[in-house]
Amino acid sequence: MVLLRQIQAGAMVVLFTFTLAACGGHPKGVLTPVADTAPDSSRVNMLITTTRSRSANPGEMYSGERAEAATFVDMTVSIPSVRKTGEVAWPKKLPPNPATDFATLKAESLDMPGAKSWLSASVRKTPDRSVLVFIHGFNNRFEDSVYRFAQIVHDSRVHSAPILVTWPSRGSLLAYGYDRESTNYTRNALENLFQYLYHDPEVKEVSILAHSMGNWLTLEALRQMAIRNGELPAKFKNVMLAAPDVDVDVFRQQIDDMGKKHPDFTLFVSRDDRALAVSRRVWGDVSRLGAIDPEQEPYKKELADNKITVIDLTKIKAGDSLNHGKFAESPEIVQLIGARISDGQTLTDSRVGLGDQILVATTGTAAAVGNAAGLVLAAPVAVVDQDTRDNYADHLGGAAARNANRTAPAKRCAPSQPATAGCVR
Repeated sequence: MVLLRQIQAGAMVVLFTFTLAACGGHPKGVLTPVADTAPDSSRVNMLITTTRSRSANPGEMYSGERAEAATFVDMTVSIPSVRKTGEVAWPKKLPPNPATDFATLKAESLDMPGAKSWLSASVRKTPDRSVLVFIHGFNNRFEDSVYRFAQIVHDSRVHSAPILVTWPSRGSLLAYGYDRESTNYTRNALENLFQYLYHDPEVKEVSILAHSMGNWLTLEALRQMAIRNGELPAKFKNVMLAAPDVDVDVFRQQIDDMGKKHPDFTLFVSRDDRALAVSRRVWGDVSRLGAIDPEQEPYKKELADNKITVIDLTKIKAGDSLNHGKFAESPEIVQLIGARISDGQTLTDSRVGLGDQILVATTGTAAAVGNAAGLVLAAPVAVVDQDTRDNYADHLGGAAARNANRTAPAKRCAPSQPATAGCVR
């Protein structure tokens, strides 16, 4: 009870701070379409398929919960002409200003025939009848994945038809277990997309870009497809694995199951990836694929035997404090991705505050969702750190819900105490 009161007191501090501090961060619900008032801005039109549930907030569109079936969206994002390459120019207030901010110009739901029509029309506009499929990683809200993919498509100068696959992530550092199960929940839907692209005669080439936990989803869907079909189709040319949060031993089996005719894999690794260091502790101290040293054995030989190209980003510095989204934020790397595709991107925004890092440190693992001690320690930091403020309410709500569902053990009545006094005989 004392600990619960401390949590509640911490929550009051945070709520009080919300009324005093409005600095940092960006507003939620940025996906409400606005007028196209900046003719000099660029536009990225993408097809989105998602297994997320609809949100009650129109500006959010989709939540982090799971839907019974995949749905589709035709989305156009405006990108301002003055902006640092590799950055998402989040609006500081609503509605966004297309002259200075990323802004949504169109967000229309599609049925299956509408999605097929979008794909057919978009593929015919590409010089090589190609598509680029992007699967985001852990800790991404729907809007995070949309704007990050728009940034990658624009900055890489890729001319393929862009398809975003967004799975049910709750966008919270401590929802690691839920997010991981959500990737498993989405495997069949992603394989269905891959199978459609395989059988569509208009699509001549497929490139795939996955980040973080999205690599698990990608590799599992490709593995399923290879087992079901006997092999992977030749039109699946490039698969780019950025900071993959995948067990290296499991990856060996996945590659083996895909057969000898697997796509050309490009692996982006960084040995200073702090997010993957935490994941390694979660999964029994087994190396994560995105944090290996590709020059050390047995990795060097295995990568060579499987003809996997490795790009080591360890020495690359970017704005990502966890060193987990370097390839999306480094202009050179993003353009290299574009070149790789043409030859045939937080993608996380790392919305992780100091308080979130304290939460991870006190729990010892990102899988220990809503650890009460961590919440208490994080509360003071949430006062001054916007990213922690954004995430803290979700952490606190999850802890409160679990406490509400937990039945307190019944107390035994003393010999002189009546059973009506809240105890049992």
